[in-house]
Amino acid sequence: MGAIRFSLLGQIEAWLGPDVVDLGHQKQRHVLAALLVDADRVVPVARILERVWGEDPPRSAQTTLYSYLSRLRRALPSESECSLIERHPGGYVARIDPDLVDLHRFRRLVAQAKATPRPAAAAEVLEQALGLWRGEPFDGTDSAWFTAQRTTLHREHAVARLDLGDLLLRCGRDADALAVASACAADDPLDERAAGHLALALHRLGRKADALACLDRTRRLLADELGVDPGAALVELRARVLADDPELLRIDSGGGGAEPSAAITWSAPATLPPDVLDFTDRAGQPARLVEQSITGGRVVAVVGMGGVGKTSLVRHVANRVADRFPDGQLWVDLGDAKPGDVLARLLRVLGVPDRAIPADPAERGDVFRTLLRGRTVLIVLDNAMSAQQVYPLLPGTGTCAVLITSRAKPTGAEGVECVELDVFTPDEGVALLTKLVGAQRVAAEPAAAERIVALCGGLPLAVRIAGARLAARRTWRLEHMVAQLRDECRRLDQLAVGDLEVRASLALSYADLAAPARRLLRLLGLIAVPDFPPWVVAVLLELPLDEAVGHAEALVDAHLLTVSEADPVGQYRYRCHDLVRLFAAERVTEEETPDERAHAVERALGGWLAIAERMAEFVPGPCYARISGSAHRPPIDGLVPDLPREWSDAWFDAERPALLAAVRQACRSGLVDLAFDLAGCLEKYFDLRGMYSDWRALNSEVLDVCVAHGHRLGEAVMRRGLLDVTTWIAGGSGEAMGELRMAAVALWELFTELGHDAGAADVAVMHSWSSTAAGRHADAVATAEAALAMAERAGHVGGRARAELALAVAHHDSGEFTAGIRHAERALVHARELGNPRWEATALQFAGIGYREAGEFEVSGRLLDQSLSIARAHRDCYTEVLTLLASARLHLRGDRDRACADAERALALSRRYRMTHHTAEGLELLGLLALAENRPHDAVTHLEESVALWRTRGWHSYHAAALESLGRAYEQVDPAAARRAFAEARAVRGGAGHVTGAFQDRP
Repeated sequence: MGAIRFSLLGQIEAWLGPDVVDLGHQKQRHVLAALLVDADRVVPVARILERVWGEDPPRSAQTTLYSYLSRLRRALPSESECSLIERHPGGYVARIDPDLVDLHRFRRLVAQAKATPRPAAAAEVLEQALGLWRGEPFDGTDSAWFTAQRTTLHREHAVARLDLGDLLLRCGRDADALAVASACAADDPLDERAAGHLALALHRLGRKADALACLDRTRRLLADELGVDPGAALVELRARVLADDPELLRIDSGGGGAEPSAAITWSAPATLPPDVLDFTDRAGQPARLVEQSITGGRVVAVVGMGGVGKTSLVRHVANRVADRFPDGQLWVDLGDAKPGDVLARLLRVLGVPDRAIPADPAERGDVFRTLLRGRTVLIVLDNAMSAQQVYPLLPGTGTCAVLITSRAKPTGAEGVECVELDVFTPDEGVALLTKLVGAQRVAAEPAAAERIVALCGGLPLAVRIAGARLAARRTWRLEHMVAQLRDECRRLDQLAVGDLEVRASLALSYADLAAPARRLLRLLGLIAVPDFPPWVVAVLLELPLDEAVGHAEALVDAHLLTVSEADPVGQYRYRCHDLVRLFAAERVTEEETPDERAHAVERALGGWLAIAERMAEFVPGPCYARISGSAHRPPIDGLVPDLPREWSDAWFDAERPALLAAVRQACRSGLVDLAFDLAGCLEKYFDLRGMYSDWRALNSEVLDVCVAHGHRLGEAVMRRGLLDVTTWIAGGSGEAMGELRMAAVALWELFTELGHDAGAADVAVMHSWSSTAAGRHADAVATAEAALAMAERAGHVGGRARAELALAVAHHDSGEFTAGIRHAERALVHARELGNPRWEATALQFAGIGYREAGEFEVSGRLLDQSLSIARAHRDCYTEVLTLLASARLHLRGDRDRACADAERALALSRRYRMTHHTAEGLELLGLLALAENRPHDAVTHLEESVALWRTRGWHSYHAAALESLGRAYEQVDPAAARRAFAEARAVRGGAGHVTGAFQDRP
């Protein structure tokens, strides 16, 4: 199989024999490069982090680094003794022979050339060294360390090229020396050594006038740019060229160089098409980047999906730089033409008679390169299909430049610098549309203009077509085009005018794909998600991951998919352009049967469900019973990384947009089991992250589908989640706890009818809370004990924790703090058995509340601090708010600064997440603090708002306590208002049967 080889002088790559090794996404490659620069030497972890992420890496960088190193060890073949990345006490080491890394081999060959006495042999060694360069070193890296390394390498490269030019002249290889010197002079026109090499090579090749012109040009540049005269060496060389000094033609006896070339009659071609008058560049200015890159010896490929504007950009740039290439400009639209046919056409353009064009394509290439030797010509190869098509057309001389456009990266051609084009941003798309239809029309309907660009997906070809249609119909409003494009089923039909058509452009890319890649693209047209990780393609194609990803990468190479940076769990993600997805959806309807389409959707969405229910187990959220349906779950073992349980919430962070889209697609497709099951997996994550609007909206949408299909179990599960989120995260004029009681009774009956004890236990706990809120403590205790019994029968540990907590709440609210503490501590045992940090924090919280009311303040503070620490570690804003409120109430007795800080943060968070109950309590606490500081007016302001909110909650002990606090505040500013507040408090307490008002916290 051969040894593994690594490349850093260009894109970061590895080869095992002729095969490219998949090194993963870009950042992972940067980690490998950071090790290979010090091949076979230990690199400390801190140094790797600095090299890849900069001097101030994010906190997650070290965890991400370990993940990348683990994947690299798996990617690099273990059977090769040179491929291992080893862990050492001081860091990591790439255990490999440095000579198998092109950077180290380049430096060894440069040193070897300097030690070689014969110029011809030394030149061959330097040519080997320079031939290792395939583009920009560490291509794609942007950290300060990599930038510094790249700068150093560029200096070494420049010196090596100059040394090579000197050696080539010494051994008589004048034509080759001219190519090298031209490139050096183009890169640095002020370099006197390069200018001397160039002038001497020209003189030896019989171009005395060009040699003198080169020296004169250098003299003017030095004077204009630096204000200096050329050095003695250049002055002497000019005098000797003028005198035709025969010594300038002498070569080293050890050389064996070539004779100077004979002059060739030249007819400069000029076949560029005209510039694109309405050309619109992008924010990253790729046109300027390409223009700067076009110098002698450079091959630049502009790549991107069909219709992204590659040809327009290259036409624009080629016309702008044409003056730099006085010997001519050649333009060829390659299409599917054979290289031999293209060469024959180019030779005719260059003035070669038909009878002199060789029949053999290889010989045509020799004649082509001979004609271009020493000439400064720009060659544009438009619509290249492959590297094999391009390679025979490269000039082989350092004085010419080549521009290529291609839908795929020409990965087989060495030394090609790629510039990738992406779609327009909204502003760029509107700028092009304005040029096409006129500023006045766009200014009259700016929102419609933006919508047209959005519906075109920012694809320049699509925007151009829409603009051309509007330009041809001056009476159309832009909104009319929006209406035509809004229908996805007809959008591609609308994006056609004359010989411009988005569908035809995409069809060309589609036709070039291998059959498995075409099928993958078709199936992706069925999945309405914004992006997706690699396992999805394996599930869709029912293939091993590596094989499936190979087909996905073929779509990336064809710019029909894009790849993002790593997501929060280290997966890279694929994204499909909207118009590509519509094209794929057309193809899948035409080429796959209805059963094949349905099964593909079930496989993909079922894959998300299989992983989501595995990860949801470890999300620290509500410990409801997990209630599943019968939706298909494809096998996923081996397709997804083994993520530690503490990364579960990060997985949901990464997949949230895709999961939401998957649930909604399941709803549209009538996959009810899948829809309610996947939505249920998201509930704990939504609660943990405070995404209550998303939770409520998604459950409502799935509930409607369940009801429409008569799916009673799905209906029950969705109502359970909705009951929780609408009770605690809601506003309105009704009493939330009273509404909870009525809804809980109905839902309890539904779960009982379905024979589902675990679900019934969850709802019975909600019922118990509503009874506690109404002051019916005996009912609350009885209901919670019933919930506990049902949870024990079902083996529902989370239900037991919830029931014990409901008992603690009921006892606390009635003033039975010892019993409340006992149940809270039992809840803590069950929460730890369950391994759910949310409920551990909640149980600690209510135990702390109980100890506070029992007068054991030190124990209370310790438990509340533990609860707060757990909540913040998991970014659990709901639990954090409740614990802050309990802590603020504890510190009212002694540390008002702490109490104020806790209450203010709790209020800010509760307002942000629309936690009405908690907002009301936070306002009451701030009112109490204002009273303690003798600020009655401020107290009234806080407490009036608190009371208004409590009237909507229906928790009588809270409501009465807030009214009593309001009465105390009014006593100092408005006695009549104080009497009204106290009277209302008595009525609330009397109606609820309360004797005390001690309890002030809720679950």
